[in-house]
Amino acid sequence: MKFYIQSPKVLLFLICSILIFSSSCSKDTDLFEILSEEEIDETEEVLDSQNQEEIADSQGDEEGIQDGGGSEENIDPPNDEVTDSTTRGDNQTLNIIFDTDANNELDDQHALAYLLSNGDIFNLEALTVNSTPTGGGIQNDFDEATRILQLYNLQNDITVHLGAQGNYSTISSGFDPNSFDGQAAVNQIIASTKSKECIIVAVGKLTNVALAILKDPTIVNRTKVIWLGTNYPCADEYNLESDMAAANFVLNSDMPMDIVTVRLSCPQQGSSEVNTTVTEINNVMPGLGPLATTPITGRHGGSFSRFGDYSVDLFNNIGKELRSLFDVVALAILKEPGWGQKEVIPAPLYENDSWTERPANPREVTIWGDFDRNSIMEDFFESIENYTLVE
Repeated sequence: MKFYIQSPKVLLFLICSILIFSSSCSKDTDLFEILSEEEIDETEEVLDSQNQEEIADSQGDEEGIQDGGGSEENIDPPNDEVTDSTTRGDNQTLNIIFDTDANNELDDQHALAYLLSNGDIFNLEALTVNSTPTGGGIQNDFDEATRILQLYNLQNDITVHLGAQGNYSTISSGFDPNSFDGQAAVNQIIASTKSKECIIVAVGKLTNVALAILKDPTIVNRTKVIWLGTNYPCADEYNLESDMAAANFVLNSDMPMDIVTVRLSCPQQGSSEVNTTVTEINNVMPGLGPLATTPITGRHGGSFSRFGDYSVDLFNNIGKELRSLFDVVALAILKEPGWGQKEVIPAPLYENDSWTERPANPREVTIWGDFDRNSIMEDFFESIENYTLVE
């Protein structure tokens, strides 16, 4: 019999055992003569089992380093992965700054509800709003975000911070850091990143994020942004075109950046594939979510005490049978990165209604696509039904 001992702990155990036995035995006594044959067999089984576990662990570590058998060169740069601050350890939550144009369409409300329902995964460090063209103005975004908080009985615990109504080019021209459009949200974003390790999840235009970098350039060293936006590599997309200057400013900054693509009318698959229907929502969502102590009046009227019932109303008023929950995906890939595919590329620039590739650009961003629609939607429904409230 041969022992292949790779674990230092096992080797130390054997050395100590030999020393102990040698003190009580003659120098001619073989170690295994002290043990019965049954005990020898048991000892061999334990050691063989430990050796196999050690070898398996070692091989697993090597495979992890090589990313499935590739070379170390295939490892994505740390700042461009959903890793480090964006990967949860055991019993740890991710501190989220959620920046939303809450009254646009209906995916923002569902993303916020998903966030509030996953308190074992996320901590909502700050909630900020911005205004995009079809949302009806910043006050409407504020009101809609507040409605969702009220449905979760969190309206007195979480503050909604007003962000930018205008666009980056206008606000940054003659910028006064002590008085500007979006100041409350921007100041909160900066303050939150100073007090805790946070991730900015932006699901509207990037104006608030760009202004935070403008006011405090050191913020790029303290946080990263996960942005739901672009049809990359295709043109157009609502969040991008709501403030192209802000998007390009962030793309040109040093802030680590993940882009969760939309890809409507694009050959490649993006978050537009993570969709549901009015029929499915009417079948699944009624009665889901916590019971609000104070009912809300929905943006289309009506009184609601649970998010699930409000979800049904939002879908019934959207005017289309099939709708994508784009914004939910930006949070879902933080919860489970395996629900999407990513690639790291030199940061492009959006100009003249198309993408300009910059292959020599040392600044890199991570592009996400090819999402697992079924897993994300199943988890969304499960989260709303069996919610764990954020603290």
